[in-house]
Amino acid sequence: MAPDRQDAGVDDVLRTLMLPFEQALLPRLDGARVLMLNAQASKALPPEARGWRLQQEFRPVVDALASAGLEAAPELPAGEFDVALLPAPRQRQYGRALLAQAWSRLAKGGVLVACAGNEGGARSLQADLEAMAGPTHSLSKHRCRASWAVKESTGEPALAREWLQADEPSSQGESGLLSRPGVFAWDRVDDGSALLASQLPSDLSGRGADLGSGNGYLSTQVLARNPGVRALDLYEADARALALARANLAAHEGVDCDFHWHDVTRGLPRAGYDFIVSNPPFHAGRAEQPDIGRAFIAAASEALRPGGRLLLVANRQLPYEAALAKGFASARVLADADGYKVIEALR
Repeated sequence: MAPDRQDAGVDDVLRTLMLPFEQALLPRLDGARVLMLNAQASKALPPEARGWRLQQEFRPVVDALASAGLEAAPELPAGEFDVALLPAPRQRQYGRALLAQAWSRLAKGGVLVACAGNEGGARSLQADLEAMAGPTHSLSKHRCRASWAVKESTGEPALAREWLQADEPSSQGESGLLSRPGVFAWDRVDDGSALLASQLPSDLSGRGADLGSGNGYLSTQVLARNPGVRALDLYEADARALALARANLAAHEGVDCDFHWHDVTRGLPRAGYDFIVSNPPFHAGRAEQPDIGRAFIAAASEALRPGGRLLLVANRQLPYEAALAKGFASARVLADADGYKVIEALR
């Protein structure tokens, strides 16, 4: 990809998001009640961000914000705000829901400013904001576009209500599990997870864990095939996905299920597992990040008891062999299909 076609990074998005205030196109933020949805950790955040209310559902970003002295939570705060800021996510339906949520939190006369990279849906974002809120203004810089609109009345637009309704959890046809826009593979069963599910044994027992559990698909498959499982811990960095997993596993009575909003790359708080299943993420944005999968493998190795099993699915070309050799006594490929490989490793 040519340099002028590269998508913007988080710092570029945040710098562009702040420009309307810095260029006096909007009133200064000093003393304003500010809400930032999908808050991001960035050196481009101004010092006054410590007084803002920050919403973020992804645990690694929440942890990064905390390291910078900023507190964020997955829940939207109550109350009205003068300014709502949105560094928009890539997934358009989820972004529309965030636009609607931001608009609903604004006081009359408040302003919503949203920003995305030019290669990350910036024009679509402006079109969505205009469709919901009416006339917008915009500026472009750093390969990004910031768009904003002022809330002239207190009523909520019909389109905003429609987008919020579309964001409600609903049954996903292929799996029958609850899902919603923005979570991993929200409208389908991921091919890798499906391949791993097809290779699950029926002799798993004791206490296990699902690393990067998403909405709980693999956990439901484990429990459906393995009546000997008495406890299962689900670890997931996305708070929205974890809430879905909690709902999807509620019917499994007799199994002690614990749900952890946790960044697996930092290791696990519990050890002694009899087995672990995982479909680890291997992207950060659009870029492949095999180090994430390696960190999942290391966390699994530390958390399994001697003789415990890791059942892992990975993109075929990802170089995980060295990490598996370091942390496990043996590893073998159970299946290789559709660009994925399923690996069983013994601690």
